[in-house]
Amino acid sequence: MDKKNPVLSIVTTGYKWLILGGNLLQPLILLTFRLNWGRQFFTNGKGKLTDHQSIVEYFSSLHIPAPDLNAWFVGGVECFGGLLLLVGLASRPIALMLTTSMSVAYLADPDERAKVLNLFHDQDSFLQADPFFFWLTALLVLAFGPGRISVDALLQRFVFKKQAARSDEG
Repeated sequence: MDKKNPVLSIVTTGYKWLILGGNLLQPLILLTFRLNWGRQFFTNGKGKLTDHQSIVEYFSSLHIPAPDLNAWFVGGVECFGGLLLLVGLASRPIALMLTTSMSVAYLADPDERAKVLNLFHDQDSFLQADPFFFWLTALLVLAFGPGRISVDALLQRFVFKKQAARSDEG
């Protein structure tokens, strides 16, 4: 304890414990988001791939260019990207594609776009919109990575560090 200022010492120690606790929660929170929303991405993407024609019609109604191609692309990104998100493999590139896809989902549909444009006046409708948690999850993984409980973390620990060590020796 700091003999000069015991209150400051207690606050500093408490803050350090708070940071440690928060750091311990990070992989669990990222895992929870990845598992839940990765499964949701997979399910929604699979639905888009199996009910392709109705998605093409919906995309056509929104005047999305090349609706057939975009329906296949979005369905594939969501379906296979959701699976990759679940296990935490190629997480940041997938998260970038999913974040982009969800941003387009917000902006392409006039009802959803209105929620974005009114974000600062009506946050509730933006936060309750269908794309929100998909977008948030993709954005979290893009910004923070998949966390320590992921295939990416295993690859980084056991494959990439060994490769870097070998190249340093050569």
